[in-house]
Amino acid sequence: MSTRPFSHTLVVAIATGGYVGTLSRAPGTLGSLLGLVLLWPLGAGVARALVTVFLIGAGIVIAGRAARIMGAQDPPAIIIDEVVGIAVATMLLPSRLLERIVAFVLFRLFDVTKPFPARQAERLSGGLGIVGDDLVAGIYANLVVQVWLLLS
Repeated sequence: MSTRPFSHTLVVAIATGGYVGTLSRAPGTLGSLLGLVLLWPLGAGVARALVTVFLIGAGIVIAGRAARIMGAQDPPAIIIDEVVGIAVATMLLPSRLLERIVAFVLFRLFDVTKPFPARQAERLSGGLGIVGDDLVAGIYANLVVQVWLLLS
């Protein structure tokens, strides 16, 4: 009887947000909410920006490895890409509820609709493709909120 190595179990557990990505028909929304909750204590400073940069790199590696382990190109249960995307969407925003909610809604909208170049990024191979469209969606959401804050 063959069992998975512990490293495979760990990678899948991280990629699925502690298996949160397996709990619902809306794993992307759950992953985004998980990211908001996990990142909230970091506020909006330099530490938050550094964690976001780390998450981007780690997310690409972990998502790619988890997809290979799970035997699919972009399994819906992998939600580390949503955690990365919401981290980008809320990076350097004030730690106020309104801005975080607006960024969350915009991120989900852009993640679902995949405006240029998100759809193209999604077609990249491995972890870069899994995380790429969420990076684009997060950047768009962040920019819209930043412009809104500048104009208000």
